[in-house]
Amino acid sequence: MKRLSLKDVAKLAGVAPSTVSFVLNGKAKQMRISDELADKIRAIVRKSGYQPHQVAVNLRTGQSKILGLIVESISGSFFASLAGTIESEAEKYGYRIVYCSTENDAKKGAELINMLSRQQVDGYLITPVAGMEQDIQQLMEYNKPIVLMDSYFPGLPAPHVLIDSYGSVAKGMEHLIKKGHKHIGLVTVDMDMVQIKERTKAYVDTLKEHGIPQRKKYQLKLPYNLDKEAAITAITQYLEVNPKLDAIFFTTNYLGIRGLETFVKLGLNLPKDLAMVCFDDHDLFRLYPPGITVIEQPVEEIAKTAIRMLMQQLNQVKGGAKKWQVALPGKFIVRGSS
Repeated sequence: MKRLSLKDVAKLAGVAPSTVSFVLNGKAKQMRISDELADKIRAIVRKSGYQPHQVAVNLRTGQSKILGLIVESISGSFFASLAGTIESEAEKYGYRIVYCSTENDAKKGAELINMLSRQQVDGYLITPVAGMEQDIQQLMEYNKPIVLMDSYFPGLPAPHVLIDSYGSVAKGMEHLIKKGHKHIGLVTVDMDMVQIKERTKAYVDTLKEHGIPQRKKYQLKLPYNLDKEAAITAITQYLEVNPKLDAIFFTTNYLGIRGLETFVKLGLNLPKDLAMVCFDDHDLFRLYPPGITVIEQPVEEIAKTAIRMLMQQLNQVKGGAKKWQVALPGKFIVRGSS
């Protein structure tokens, strides 16, 4: 079937091509085109299935009305929820989202940025991984609107929004210590990212503040892409060599889930045998008896703040203070595991 051109639509409507263009670009009133004629043109467009050539629209308007969203993982509950809210917020400003994930691979992240650049997206929302510093720097040098989420690179002044990891973990640690726990372990992911470093630092600092010895053997760092069985084996061995542990802090929810699977396998009872706190909530943590104490991330607020920051750069939002580095407080939810 032949693709209709703008001229074809104009001929069917009995008007000049420029008139069709004005209507489709929302300038009918500005160009004093009657509502009746504008409605007639829109009806012909709907009936004919005419679609404007996107590249031509981009060249004419200077905008694609598309935002590129690059997250760490499509499968993670945090990132899925973040993407859903971002998509809803972007729609309010007339933008669509192209959604892709790095799977914590910096090379893939660079390729995705190049792909989105070829699509001429108007702005970028990125949860960066270690090794993407140069790619982010280049976007900034090209004056591309960009907001980093969930993490950032110290020394690189890119706009970013994330949870206050340090303060959130410190609150969880204070809770465990007040409950009388002295042998608290930390299970974390072996990633060179600021948010993970901040969570580890809060764990260490809080122990020091309370005069509790900080033992390196109480810290377990697992590779990001470690499979389920290998993770359970590693946590099992960790518990075997640290029989005095009376509580464990997990720094991500997927590690917390692996911890629960390990406890079930070993027949450990929460909180009788071991107390548990996890950074980031999950449906499983609400359902698993007796409920897992967590730090809930302000996903909706992170997404809304990121979109607002991006729209400020795109001049879609006027007024208000422009704060480019935002750390939001987490919500500490106490359940039966601690």
